Amino acid sequence: MMRILSLFAILILFGCTQKKESIPLEPHPLSKYYQENLKPFYHGVASGDPLTDRVIIWTRVTPDTEDFNTEVFWEVATDSLFKKVIAKNKLTALPENDYTIKIDVTGLNPGTSYYYRFKSGKTYSITGTTKTLPEDNIDQVKFAVVSCSNYEFGYFNGYQKIGNRKDINAVLHLGDYIYEYPANSYEDKRSDREHYPAHEIITLADYRDRYSQYRLDEDLMLVHQKHPFIAIWDDHEIANNSYKTGAQNHQEEEGRYEDRKNAAKKAYYEWLPVRETEILYRNFKFGNLANLIMLDERLEGRTGIADSLTDPVLKEKDHAMLGNAQLAWFKEQLNNKNTQWKLIGNQVIFSYLNWGRENFKINLDSWDGYPEERNQIKNFIVENQLKNIVFVTGDTHSSWAFEVTDDPKAYLQDEMKPFAIEFGTTSINSGNSGSRFPKEEVIAHEKKITNSPLNPHLKYANLRDFGYLLITLNQQETIAEWFYVDSNLVPETPEQLGKRITVKKDITKLILE
Repeated sequence: MMRILSLFAILILFGCTQKKESIPLEPHPLSKYYQENLKPFYHGVASGDPLTDRVIIWTRVTPDTEDFNTEVFWEVATDSLFKKVIAKNKLTALPENDYTIKIDVTGLNPGTSYYYRFKSGKTYSITGTTKTLPEDNIDQVKFAVVSCSNYEFGYFNGYQKIGNRKDINAVLHLGDYIYEYPANSYEDKRSDREHYPAHEIITLADYRDRYSQYRLDEDLMLVHQKHPFIAIWDDHEIANNSYKTGAQNHQEEEGRYEDRKNAAKKAYYEWLPVRETEILYRNFKFGNLANLIMLDERLEGRTGIADSLTDPVLKEKDHAMLGNAQLAWFKEQLNNKNTQWKLIGNQVIFSYLNWGRENFKINLDSWDGYPEERNQIKNFIVENQLKNIVFVTGDTHSSWAFEVTDDPKAYLQDEMKPFAIEFGTTSINSGNSGSRFPKEEVIAHEKKITNSPLNPHLKYANLRDFGYLLITLNQQETIAEWFYVDSNLVPETPEQLGKRITVKKDITKLILE
């Protein structure tokens, strides 16, 4: 009898020690976009927030079983074959971070290119390339400046063109990386690129799914693989016309705005290669040549948007775009004399702009809607005789070049000199005037509002083409070049140089070619 019981106990013990069979997960609706050769790193790799001695590297591991829990190895090398590995380690992909992985790789050398990759089991991710910031004296720095990519509106051809460039230090993303709208509700769209989930995104799961869809796009995957990003959010990463305590596109029935904002911020930090700190405004110093100042004009200090030009809130002292803490920090950065140029990553147009349409003249969501704080910045620049300040701006889906003023009448009468320069980038593919009106009508309107009594300080406008802005800085000048793709409705179209404008150091006058 004892022998039988012992045998029974052994059988039970043996059965209990057998590895449980992993239960496959149901295929995710986005799995139709997966490239099987990339499994489990379907979303590719990315890097961002480079400093002289460190950089963020990123990937996501996609689970395929209910008990998914895997160690991910990472390594950074100075060669593409990874024979000279200079940093490596491992960590676990966790569901509380949506299985995304970010490492702040330290101990790197300034101005150096690196290769990085990840490994799960026996499978390697694609190899990413990145570069640390230079220090000391440098001759040139070059950025691709982008904003506003609407997945439904067409292909991300601008991202593809930047991904294929070999000459840039970093991609500056000025916001509207995703759009929060439901499928088939905003602008024209392609039937093969409908938003997922189909409803407006509100919850953490919603935002995660929308980022996942975007990051499966091959062109976006390519540009992240090839270049480090320096990114900031605008409104559509949360909801249209968002600010610290609310948004135009958030209604009471959608729940607490604070919950939605926190969900959107968490997903942003999970899916973007940005360094996670309590504040997102920050700066990056490129040797003695440029101080890149990235502002947060949405969630840090912005108060509610004025209803009209007669709204008394416009003249209130506490009506703010940046808020007191960020404004004080911004002034410190502007007043730093250690670099030739101050390049400002700016979400919405800083210069005065009359759009010239009967039903739309002044955009109160831009700095025109926050005149008191803008006036403080202008006075600080003028009183301290600060020079070589260049704003680069997103948001409008159009291209602009301003000699910056907030008073076009005084500018026209030569009573006020421009105190900065502003270059606006068009959208990667989000709709603009060229999407809604005939080309000839749009060109006529561009002429109406450019270098005219409406906007004498506006020297270039293109309201119809899609692409990106290339900014090159050297010790003598800053060069702005707008590259436009032939179409966003078909993939892999050619690009053209649309316009080149130069500003010489110490001079706030634009030279158009």
